[in-house]
Amino acid sequence: MTAMGTGRGTAGMPPPVPVYARPARRSPAWTRFTGALLVVLSLISALTCRYVFATWLPSDVERYRDYLAAEPCPAHTTAAEREDCLRAVPFTVVDTEVKSAGKSSKYEATLHGAPFWNGTVAFGNPGPLLEQLRPGDRVTGTVWRGDIVVVGKGSVRQSTSEEPRDEPQMAAAIGTFTGMLAVLGLGFGVRRLAGSHGRDPFTWRTLGKPLFITMVVVCAVVGFTALRLDSPWWVVPAISVPAVSVPAMAYAAWLFYRYRRHRWPAARS
Repeated sequence: MTAMGTGRGTAGMPPPVPVYARPARRSPAWTRFTGALLVVLSLISALTCRYVFATWLPSDVERYRDYLAAEPCPAHTTAAEREDCLRAVPFTVVDTEVKSAGKSSKYEATLHGAPFWNGTVAFGNPGPLLEQLRPGDRVTGTVWRGDIVVVGKGSVRQSTSEEPRDEPQMAAAIGTFTGMLAVLGLGFGVRRLAGSHGRDPFTWRTLGKPLFITMVVVCAVVGFTALRLDSPWWVVPAISVPAVSVPAMAYAAWLFYRYRRHRWPAARS
């Protein structure tokens, strides 16, 4: 018969011990190796963040502005001048592929325009023109800086995937996420290098993964919302970091701290 008040479970078994309270199964060398790996990955994330905000995003913004300012090519232009103006080129449709299957969706048209260009043009969706095209149809492609940015037939026109778009908000969301990921990876990496062997509740499994998921959701939601509202790209890091991500991550950390106060002392005893 089990004694009353002993704090033991059914049939004399001890209460379950949280995962973080169990003895470490990894050697100190392995722990420090994973810590160093996290630090390296955080540096890669930091470099990615710098690339997004210093190169990718400014380049996309400038390219979109140049595209808006481009005008139809005059009758007589040099090869260099044709790169920055909008040139209408006739093409013949060779084949089309309209495949709607989630992530594997494909919307393409194979065009023949020799001697200028032969190849496949990708679209973001099937309409309004692509789904109507048939082999042998004659279309007009608008060419800018060597890319077919618009395909038209009669009064129907459809932008291709190469057309510059005013969508810097999503690039800013990616840059913000990689920057926050660098901070998160550096924190857990340094903790492991300092000798934490996973015996406390503040491990990747108990705290890092929820914070990672929080960052992904927050950056995606803020970026998409800013895109839909046509907000400036700088709104994404300005809102997602101090106004949303940091409070959300702090709240998640506080929840795990409360969990630690109630479970960690009991597990140690």
